[in-house]
Amino acid sequence: MSDATLGQRITGHINALLMPRALDLINFRIRYYDKTVDPVRSEYNEHVIFSFWHEYIVVILPRWGHTPLTVLCSQHRDGELVNQTAESLGLNIVRGSTSRGGAAAIRAMKTNSKFSSIAMTPDGPRGPRREMAMGPVYLASLLGMPLVPVGIGISNPYRLSTWDKFAIPRPLSRVRVIFGPKIRVPRKARRETLDAFRLGAQGLMNDLTDEAQHWADSKQKMVGEQRFTRDRRSNRVVFERPLITPSKLKLVQAPAPETVLVDRHPNQRVG
Repeated sequence: MSDATLGQRITGHINALLMPRALDLINFRIRYYDKTVDPVRSEYNEHVIFSFWHEYIVVILPRWGHTPLTVLCSQHRDGELVNQTAESLGLNIVRGSTSRGGAAAIRAMKTNSKFSSIAMTPDGPRGPRREMAMGPVYLASLLGMPLVPVGIGISNPYRLSTWDKFAIPRPLSRVRVIFGPKIRVPRKARRETLDAFRLGAQGLMNDLTDEAQHWADSKQKMVGEQRFTRDRRSNRVVFERPLITPSKLKLVQAPAPETVLVDRHPNQRVG
């Protein structure tokens, strides 16, 4: 049962009503390594774990409204507004983290992973900014779900005086989002293996974020860019778990003595 105040509930409903419409005033473009990861697209065919930096949550959650996505919301007081907004957007909600309230949150996400993807901000709710906690990689290993890092850039945003320099687009801002490749973490991996994947995923997220920011600032078009769309669908979709064969995988060196498995895609390079 939520401990939200009446004011938080009302604010969450207002945010869910206004935020998607506010994005219509923004130049919003997307690039994919693999279109099948996005729950708003008809090609979507496998639930994944999305990882993006906390400062950009205001531009990415409205796009996923009314899709099969579970948002992991902090149990901290400032996480309640995100909880109410995401719930009003028609998304599935789990409160807690892999540390605070961890056991219950992990059980809930294991259940939800059967019918939805999972979205996490691995540097939230308190930072350090743009440093990935172990949560997404640990869950990817535990649940057998691919991890998809997402890079986001905004031209000339408002920046709040918060630990993450929270970004709010201006009315004519350019927002650019790059969905990275699927990273497959071995099941029940050891701590040192998980940490190698964490460092690799963190580096890739920062590279994608820098690339998205450069794209937003450059005013240039990118081959294969997609316009922002808002498609409604059920927030529960059940797939048969796909069988990943070695012929569909390749090895990519991580910045540690381990390797990262990602799905092969004919247009793997973004840019």
